[in-house]
Amino acid sequence: MECAFKSVTQERSRSTINWKDNMMFSNNLQNVIHNPMIPYVGTLSEELRPGKLIVIHGRVPDDADRFQVDFQCGSSVKPRADVAFHFNPRFKRSGHIVCNTLTKEKWGSEEITYEMPFEKGKSFEIVIMVLKDKFQVAVNGKHLLLYKYRIDPEKIDTLGIYGKVQIESIGFRSNFSLQGIQETSLGTPKTNSGNMQTPEASQFTLPYVARLNPVLSPGQTIVVKGEVKKNPKGSFNIDLTAASTKDIALHLNPRLNTKVFVRNSFLHESWGEEERSIAHFPFSPGMYFEMIIYCSPSAYKVAINGIHVLEYKHRFKEFSKIDTLKIDGDVDVLDVRIW
Repeated sequence: MECAFKSVTQERSRSTINWKDNMMFSNNLQNVIHNPMIPYVGTLSEELRPGKLIVIHGRVPDDADRFQVDFQCGSSVKPRADVAFHFNPRFKRSGHIVCNTLTKEKWGSEEITYEMPFEKGKSFEIVIMVLKDKFQVAVNGKHLLLYKYRIDPEKIDTLGIYGKVQIESIGFRSNFSLQGIQETSLGTPKTNSGNMQTPEASQFTLPYVARLNPVLSPGQTIVVKGEVKKNPKGSFNIDLTAASTKDIALHLNPRLNTKVFVRNSFLHESWGEEERSIAHFPFSPGMYFEMIIYCSPSAYKVAINGIHVLEYKHRFKEFSKIDTLKIDGDVDVLDVRIW
């Protein structure tokens, strides 16, 4: 699986990015637990605040019927501790995933997802992101579901994993943004204590237009943090443009209604041939994302939430003229940065 970056030094002139030779969210994980016995019940070392990532690597046995990952408020058995987030893949028939919350030993209403990314006999990676008002779950690099909080996640202090599943590792990360590098903010980011970016209400009005300073050149990176509208009507677009010529060097256009991710360029007052091929569509309604756009000498390389999704070869090579970033459509922009 491909993803974004290997290492970035603070001195921009010496910074290098290796796009392909890296692990996904597995890099820089903290408090990693290896090969735990199942059932596993462990105390979390810190609160699950917005920006926290939980990464679970494992394998589904050939005889699995179900397993579950529970974010619990304690480890009591009698009475049973509240479960803020119950994530429960079930393999009977066509398979489905049940999510729920247990409060005072009573289950709430089930939320069922019929997309089944887990397969018997195969390995998996679960990435659970703690956002402002919900959990966001991706499996094997693909967005799977959102689950709104019914219990404040700060009350969660225990992780439980039960059922027929083999777990290779459980790891945590405080934030999946790149840190410790020289960044220039192109807007006003939301921050909390500790200078950690957290998904909150957008401070950016659309259409969003910002001048790049300096202008774009190979070796530079742009990060757009946003949230897809909960009820998108069509699409959104992120464009890198040349103000002097009105050319669009890079047009990124995820279309939510048709699940097509269009890439193109608008040169000499004419659109070129669209590029649409992609392994899977990486966006869903209400989904939080970090889009990383890296300008290499030959192409733009784009990652969503740390997962490499596409390359787009340069059609407009007058980099000194690419000076404007534009964003519009069915998206809330939370932060924009360049380095």
